[in-house]
Amino acid sequence: MSRPGLRAGPARVQAALDVHGLGPRVREIGASTRTAAEAAAVVGCHVAQIVKSLVFRCRDSGRPVMVVTSGANRVDEAKLAALAGEPVGKADAAFVREHTGFAIGGVAPVAHAAPMETYIDADLLAHDRIWAAAGAPDTLFELTPSELQLISGGRVADIKA
Repeated sequence: MSRPGLRAGPARVQAALDVHGLGPRVREIGASTRTAAEAAAVVGCHVAQIVKSLVFRCRDSGRPVMVVTSGANRVDEAKLAALAGEPVGKADAAFVREHTGFAIGGVAPVAHAAPMETYIDADLLAHDRIWAAAGAPDTLFELTPSELQLISGGRVADIKA
C-alpha cells in the first residue's frame, strides 16, 4: 500500500511495487544513494548487491534499452548491442528522464514513463537480497532477484564487461 508523504518519484515506484504485492518497501534514506558505493555504505551491504538501472540509447532506432546490473559490474556494450539487435550507447540525462521519468542517480528499475526493453545482469541472481534506487537519489528499496525479474519484466542475460 502506498505511503502518504512520499515524493512523486518514490510514490510512483511504491505504487508499482504495490501492484505486485510488494509494499511498502520504499525507504527515504536521508543521505545520498546516488552511487552504488554510497548506497551500499548506507544499507550495509556489498556493492555487488546494489542494482544499477542504466539506460542506453539504440543508435539506429533511437529506442531506449534498460540494463539492470550489479553495482560491482560494468556493462559490455557489444553484448548489449547483440541482445538489442543494433549498436547502443549510453543515454544522456535528458533522454534518461524522458524515458524513465527519473533523474540519473535515482533511476528505479520500474515505474518508467513508458515501458522499455530490459535486461538483468545474471550476476544479481547470486544474491539473496538486493537494493535498487526508488525514484530519487536518497531512496532505495530491498527485494530479491526473482522479485526484480517479476516487477521489471526483464530478461536475464550475460551483459557484464
